[in-house]
Amino acid sequence: MVKNQIFPLNTPFKPSVALTTWFFVDFLLFLLFILSFTIIPAIIASEFDWIIMGITLTGVLVLFVIFIFWVRLYYVSMWYEMRDDEMSWKRGVWFRRTGIVPYSRITNLDVIQGPVMRILGISTLSIQTAGYSGKAVPEIRIEGIEHAEELRELIRSLVRQSGTQGDGSGGGIPVAVSNDQKIIEELIKIRMLLEQQKK
Repeated sequence: MVKNQIFPLNTPFKPSVALTTWFFVDFLLFLLFILSFTIIPAIIASEFDWIIMGITLTGVLVLFVIFIFWVRLYYVSMWYEMRDDEMSWKRGVWFRRTGIVPYSRITNLDVIQGPVMRILGISTLSIQTAGYSGKAVPEIRIEGIEHAEELRELIRSLVRQSGTQGDGSGGGIPVAVSNDQKIIEELIKIRMLLEQQKK
């Protein structure tokens, strides 16, 4: 059994609280981007209308308050758990999403860290599985993790322990492919036996 002090098995864990700060910073940057194309050009063009500005700022304020509540509820709803043979997760405010990912299906583990996340000391661990490999989105994203490299190594060791030929690095062969290869090898042996009987 794989043991880890930071992410113990069969114990749910949450992302870092810095995840909420990351959401706020990204949201504020998005708002600044939108405002820079609405209010600032109007001020520069001297066509500034206080009524439109009041409506715009009120809308932004209402949106920001809703976003604050949503971020808090979203963070509370999130948890992940590593078990002996699978990992499970749950998240969502309006639409709840839960999932179970067996280690035997994991093919890729990628750590993603943008500039704001780097400052906050958090990362996102993106997990791709054999069933999702052809799609652009990962099956699960563990967001706002402080020790993402350690978590990736833990999952890689659990993937190896599960008996698959992949190791989570993307370089392994998924189980379905190796089973297909075994079937082809058996068919070749049967064909050779049949050809020998004809002679």
